[in-house]
Amino acid sequence: MNKHDFPKIHFYDQDFVDIYDKTWNWLSEFWINPETGENDPDGYFIYPSKGKFILDQNESIFSSFFLVYSNRNYSANANIDYFYKRQEANGAIRWKYDTETNKPIVDKSNPEGVGLPLFAWAEFNLYHKSANKRRIKEVMPILQNYMKWIDDTFKKENGLYAAPFEASTMFNAPRKGTYYPIDFNCCMAINAAHMSALGDIINDKDLSFQYKKMYFSLKTRINGLMWDSETGFYHDLDKNEQRLPQKTIAGFWPLLAELPNADRAEILIAHLNNPATFGTEHPFPSLSADSPDFRESGEGFKGSVFPTFNFMVIKGLEKYQRYNFARECTIRHLYFILEALYPLDKKLKGDFFEAYLPGKEGPATLRGLPDFPRKRFLHYIGLSTITLMIENVIGLNISLPRKTVDWIIPNLEIMGIEKLSLKRNLITILSNKSQRGWEIQMESEKLYYFTINILDQKKKTLPIPSGKCSMLIEKL
Repeated sequence: MNKHDFPKIHFYDQDFVDIYDKTWNWLSEFWINPETGENDPDGYFIYPSKGKFILDQNESIFSSFFLVYSNRNYSANANIDYFYKRQEANGAIRWKYDTETNKPIVDKSNPEGVGLPLFAWAEFNLYHKSANKRRIKEVMPILQNYMKWIDDTFKKENGLYAAPFEASTMFNAPRKGTYYPIDFNCCMAINAAHMSALGDIINDKDLSFQYKKMYFSLKTRINGLMWDSETGFYHDLDKNEQRLPQKTIAGFWPLLAELPNADRAEILIAHLNNPATFGTEHPFPSLSADSPDFRESGEGFKGSVFPTFNFMVIKGLEKYQRYNFARECTIRHLYFILEALYPLDKKLKGDFFEAYLPGKEGPATLRGLPDFPRKRFLHYIGLSTITLMIENVIGLNISLPRKTVDWIIPNLEIMGIEKLSLKRNLITILSNKSQRGWEIQMESEKLYYFTINILDQKKKTLPIPSGKCSMLIEKL
């Protein structure tokens, strides 16, 4: 390990701390130098499959959301930069590359090899965790050319995008007949919104305006064509712009894109509580439980629970201030991850998995595909055991450029984070019960601003000086 250790978390349930620590400990197994095939922290974050070292766009973008917490022991952008370096003259970046040949891997389900267009979302998050404005200036032309390639290749006259639904990784989802996928179109909206925000950061007003316009035009079209008031859900469309019947997890991307108004969001979020649709024991299945194609065994995207999609839904709930519900679902999801890691049946070998059963503990299955779900698939699981743990269970939200830490404390418990590196500034924030009552102890090398929101009743922003300090919650 170089630099320093990973940040430590404190939580009253030690099992949650264990899976957090385990994720960091296991990570070194998957940092590989493709040229030598050896483990190397300066290599790429790769899950070896059948002896091949393949980089996947989706995995690279999503994993950056937990690698930002590694105290710079691992690069959060190495994989993403690999994709940027492969950009073609027309702006294309393909979804998978074989790192031995650096050639794209495409198949007949996705002949252009397009992935979910979320690079700008990842860059926006990297910026808030690293405050590196220079990077935005450098990657902006790449991102613009990439967006232009998608427009040139997939945009139709109605303003929506016709890309294969497989681009979202949902390979066997019952989405037959999909011409305009809800997830791909929402991801274009998410990317456009973040392109606009990145434009603001580098003070490029034209760029910011151009992408804001793109976002609002997509918002109007998605809301106008893809929302179904009968089902209270967003659906894929066929070639004739008719809504397809299936309700899949892809229908929740609009929350993250902030597309529904408050009333629609209410109706959509109700599905996450409804056991007949998406409120299964283990939240949230990839297919609605009332679908004729739903399988209790998961069968790939016919009901399995995937950490990436749970991350997407929970981040969408945050956009609508449903912090308590987001936390409750995160905790339930983490208990199922725990159960599969330490199964009660001692004959079973526990591990982290790529996908889980919707109705009981254990990994999902898929007939005819023995490699599913992938074991110890940290690219996805780290989103749950690290990012959701820090941001939704402990409740911390950190922005380096703004020098702010927001802490939403849903109930008073012993919890917090220790030695989190914020760009040459190590900070510690813990809540503890002392003889004087509940207090928050802090330690930092530099000044920052701390906003605390306790039990939705007290909200206060305070400047936190360098050194150690503590404050009593009663006094706030």
